[in-house]
Amino acid sequence: MIFLQLFWEFFKTGLFAVGGGLATIPFLQEITQKYPWFTQNDLLDMIAISESTPGPMGVNSATYAGFHAAGIPGSLVATCSLVLPSVIVIILVYRALDRFKGSKLVQDGFYGLRPASAGLIFGAIFEVFLASLFHTELWTGLGSLADVINAPAICFFLILSLAIWKLPRIHPIIFIAIGAACGIVFHF
Repeated sequence: MIFLQLFWEFFKTGLFAVGGGLATIPFLQEITQKYPWFTQNDLLDMIAISESTPGPMGVNSATYAGFHAAGIPGSLVATCSLVLPSVIVIILVYRALDRFKGSKLVQDGFYGLRPASAGLIFGAIFEVFLASLFHTELWTGLGSLADVINAPAICFFLILSLAIWKLPRIHPIIFIAIGAACGIVFHF
């Protein structure tokens, strides 16, 4: 049963997450609420690992989530089901686009997909931003704002942002390594 659930959830994610790996994040957040496969904190770890390892973020996240849910077979099912819609859509679009590439309807459809993709990506970035810099699990409305603010994480974010802006020639992997090392040493 778990393999069917993994297949269905990641097939839907692959089918509707238009815009790349970041667009999968809202779908992954929904999965955390429906199933005990991984938590919101696990999702943040998945994003960090997926962004710092080779390969597409959505595929890396599906592999990680599937492994959490059902080991190696689960990772294979989640990964394959995430990729399957893309394979199907690419084959169908290639055949249709070859015939209708001059169609105004097709061009308008692609034009409409752009803001939808941008919205999904922006929403995912905003969610990751909040969860990384604030203790969102304490955001109940009853506590004070000081309880929610993760001051060390915000300071670290600002320092790294300034460093990236002022030192654009340094390779991004250096900043990833610095972030990992600081996380280990200071445990935000």
